[in-house]
Amino acid sequence: MKRVLLSLLVAIPVVQTTQTIAVSAQAVEQIKVTRDTGQILGTLKDPTGAIVQAGRVELKNLDSGLALSTVTDQAGRYVFESVPAGRYQVSGASPGFETVIRREIVIAAGAEVRVDLAMSLERKETVVVVTAPAMDRPLVVETDPRAPRQPIPAHDGADYLKTIPGFSVIRKGGADGDPVFRGMSGSRLGIVVDGSHIFGGCGGRMDPPTAYVFPGAYDRITVIKGPQSVQYGPDISAGAVLFERDLKRVETTKIELHTSLTVGSFGRHDEMIDVRALTPRGYAQAVGTRSHTSDYRDGNNSAVHSLYTRWSGNAAFGWTPGENTRLELSLAQSDGRAAYADRAMDGPRFARDNIGLRFERQNLTSWIGKIEAQSYYNYVDHVMDNYSLRTPGTTFSGMNPDRRTMGGRFAVTLQVGNPTLIVLGGDTRHDFHRGRSAMAKASADLATDAYLGSPRMEDMRFSQFGFFAEATRFLSPRSRLIGGFRADEHESVDSRACVATTMCPGASPLRNDTSGAIDRRTLATGFGRLEVDLHGGSSTLFAGVGHAERFPDYWERLKQDPITLKSSFLTTRPEKTTQLDTGLLWRSRGWTGSVSTFYGKVQDYILIRWKPSPTVTRNVDVTTMGLEAEIARRFREHLRADATVAFVRSNNDTDGTPLAQQPPIEARLGLIYEDDRFSTGALARFVGPQDRVAIGFGNIVVNGMDLGPTGGFCIFSLNGGYRVRRDLLVSGGIDNLLDRAYAEHISQAGVMLPGFIQTTRVNEPGRSLWLKVGFDIY
Repeated sequence: MKRVLLSLLVAIPVVQTTQTIAVSAQAVEQIKVTRDTGQILGTLKDPTGAIVQAGRVELKNLDSGLALSTVTDQAGRYVFESVPAGRYQVSGASPGFETVIRREIVIAAGAEVRVDLAMSLERKETVVVVTAPAMDRPLVVETDPRAPRQPIPAHDGADYLKTIPGFSVIRKGGADGDPVFRGMSGSRLGIVVDGSHIFGGCGGRMDPPTAYVFPGAYDRITVIKGPQSVQYGPDISAGAVLFERDLKRVETTKIELHTSLTVGSFGRHDEMIDVRALTPRGYAQAVGTRSHTSDYRDGNNSAVHSLYTRWSGNAAFGWTPGENTRLELSLAQSDGRAAYADRAMDGPRFARDNIGLRFERQNLTSWIGKIEAQSYYNYVDHVMDNYSLRTPGTTFSGMNPDRRTMGGRFAVTLQVGNPTLIVLGGDTRHDFHRGRSAMAKASADLATDAYLGSPRMEDMRFSQFGFFAEATRFLSPRSRLIGGFRADEHESVDSRACVATTMCPGASPLRNDTSGAIDRRTLATGFGRLEVDLHGGSSTLFAGVGHAERFPDYWERLKQDPITLKSSFLTTRPEKTTQLDTGLLWRSRGWTGSVSTFYGKVQDYILIRWKPSPTVTRNVDVTTMGLEAEIARRFREHLRADATVAFVRSNNDTDGTPLAQQPPIEARLGLIYEDDRFSTGALARFVGPQDRVAIGFGNIVVNGMDLGPTGGFCIFSLNGGYRVRRDLLVSGGIDNLLDRAYAEHISQAGVMLPGFIQTTRVNEPGRSLWLKVGFDIY
């Protein structure tokens, strides 16, 4: 496989050589610089570094006022020829982005000046409360996590993703729900935070990766649907979620301040502050967040064990010696505590430490567009016990797992002639999971002292090395072919002494028969997608096929084999997903919308059987299909309506049953009035019944299994906002207006806790009021 991929990577530039020479010769012939004039050229890109086609670039002489304009080509390039010598400014614009301006550009006679423009996402000064972020380009949803949102603005990654069509969240309490996308969960959904990967430490998924993500600390959240990219790591079969900051070089020194305060029902209050010092030579950023709530109450006015307190701090220091170079050091630290209604323990500690180093250099030559390198270190230290946040019983137990992840990535972007862009690179990742515990002690102090005094024992480790190639070829100004391939070497080592227990003395049947075993696999992922712009670019039609092979993760390998009841470490086979994604986006004066559909076959899907005990892992074959659709209609200048729907249907083909833990059909309807200063809106969320269940089967969340059929429900909410002035926005809302008592279909069973009512599923919050104040200085 390595030899085949290496041959392909060598062949691509060779095949393009003749065309590159021809394009270069033509460019030399067409672009002539006289003695009295010069020329200016460059590229227009979006915040991610992707090129922007058909963007408008304007050149203005600062002395005479002479203005020229042009549009970028398929590769995002522009050129102004025979420009009289003098002082100029260049600006770039495209719908959805802030206009970028470069001033004081001196063009000398006979000189060629290169000015590349990088645009930021448009800073919308509207007051609209976001209820369902929509797909804005094929298979990509991009959203601002700091914009006002209903339901109440999120405090963790999963809570935020729940508003995006296609996502569900397994509620455990007030925090740390486990995200599910298109009925797929766990490591099928890649979580990438500023280019680094985070993995939780808890064997029961008390702390999924999104538990360590505070959305308000980031500028942009991007969702990539399906196995339709190879740049963001291995194992991604359902999709990827990117949490990103947007820091770049500026022309003049300035200070930016972004702050918000949110208060709400059940003692909820969140605070966020982001301070940025930006100069042409570098920048510094500091972000702090804190969230807190008491136990919430459901629609029956029954308390749910759900309190939490979380905080985080992020810092970044960048050096930008020139417009094309950036070196950045980033730091992050967070901690918190959270109570859970679905299990016998709570989480009094969720500590995370991160350090990252990133280097970028753009426009090295006419054909090397960008070089980027990154390394990172993540450490999570998690504690769970049955006494810190609840009324304890007669015995006291605590567990203290941790996980250390180190990784890196290197990539180079090649501009192979006008019609082709290629990204080549490699990445690596190494993570180590350890644990220690103290069970059935006579007091809380004895339990705490016992696990803190015990050495941590490694139970499993993973390593991965991969390389990838992803290319975009412009077949015409209105069509493009995008494809990629990656190959990964995986290795996992089993260090456990026992299976499904922490202690197994002597000849216990639970002694680990695969202790010391090593599982090595070479897995491949690839995709191809065609995108065609229709009706002058107002619509885009797309279709893509992807194949992803996923290495079994930590939680899946912990369980027992269904036949031998021994370790499933070596008998669990990698998943292999092959999926077709199709869709259409359209934009017109009155209507905008999109629809994306998928149909997939999953060979060796990793299914967990929770009941009857013991818990086992087995491979089955699965068929899955579904869609997400959004549509918005503007009736008048200030009045619009929008609607979304998400549907998924999956079958366990091996057993001839429905696949467990699949969400029911869901639709949202919104009506919004908005003007320059004020907005008000109503949101109705409709969730259908679900009777396609496989009781006792589910996913990797502890007891994350089907409990039985559910009926549908409908929830109404109201929201509004008022921009007091340009830098001050007040928004608020009422969630679950009718105080409905309900639970999501994908939910866990409540447990018996002193002072709380046990429920079949963990109920959602009842009527909730919230108010958010945002203050920004640019």
